[in-house]
Amino acid sequence: MTPDPSRDSGSVRLCRIFALLNADGWEIDFLADDGDSSSADAVRLGALGVRIVREQPLQWLRREGVALHAVMLCRLPVADQYIDVVRRHAPHARVVFDTVDLHFIRERRAAELMGAPAMMRRAIRLRTHELAMVGRCDTTLVVSMDERNVLQQEAPRAHVELVSNIHDVHAPARGFHGRSGLLFVGGFGHPPNEDGVRWFVEKILPGVRTVAPDTTLHLVGDIDEHSRKGIEGEGIEIHGRLADIAPLFGQVLISVAPLRFGAGVKGKVNQAMSFGVPVVLTNVAAEGMHLKDGVDALIADTPEAFIAAILRLSHDETLWARISDASMENVRLHFSVDIARDALRRALDAGK
Repeated sequence: MTPDPSRDSGSVRLCRIFALLNADGWEIDFLADDGDSSSADAVRLGALGVRIVREQPLQWLRREGVALHAVMLCRLPVADQYIDVVRRHAPHARVVFDTVDLHFIRERRAAELMGAPAMMRRAIRLRTHELAMVGRCDTTLVVSMDERNVLQQEAPRAHVELVSNIHDVHAPARGFHGRSGLLFVGGFGHPPNEDGVRWFVEKILPGVRTVAPDTTLHLVGDIDEHSRKGIEGEGIEIHGRLADIAPLFGQVLISVAPLRFGAGVKGKVNQAMSFGVPVVLTNVAAEGMHLKDGVDALIADTPEAFIAAILRLSHDETLWARISDASMENVRLHFSVDIARDALRRALDAGK
């Protein structure tokens, strides 16, 4: 799909990549596999130096491919569909496989959590398929050091670069006082998000509200009507997709990421940290984030531990302020524009 930063963190990352490539002098054409892009999409990407191509990809590649210096294939389904025609019609292009996350890791964890043998068999097939794609492309982009380490073991001859989420640090709108409530960001189109919210609403929020009955959970992201009805209740405010989430980050006390499976780096965590909002999250959500429990986040994997962490942050101004400061420093050190720019230059230098 055409990236829309108000929809998902993958879009935020890709648009930041576009801006960095444009600043480095690349001329960028974008093709959406679903063929759907609006005039608003064209304006938004045009501001980043990107031209949306609306004709059929194969037709366009036949005409333009020989002049291309690099082709980035985003996510495995797209790479699988286009790798052969790109190699045929863009023979001089460096082919970059942007995994966004290693899909087989996410699928394997979901299978383990659900205890589903059929899902596990699919994850095993997906692993073979995804690693084969890494081998077929000139460069592979991953979003976390954990996933880079996986590929060093599984595909040691592959050229792998780490291009994680890219965030600016924002001065907090206010400190501990004057804030209230919890925030979860993520659309239900991504299964780990829906599973995490349902787990939180069923197992964690009631325990928090037993001690702090005025606590409200704010949910931001695309949630279908059926799912909305299944989670609506006292202490839950569903905002849907927001064009600007900054005001909420200036209002809430804590961001939560109760993910029980998934892969990659979680944009919802980066984003909250970039605004200085302390995060309570699971180990799965913390993966690849360079986090230490009690230093720049609170990490909890059981409902009891999650409830205790939220209540602890809610009543300890000193802890809240310390984690807020450490969160922003974490983003500066690991998810900055400069780090991403250097990695993209290494990934594409041979193709320019």
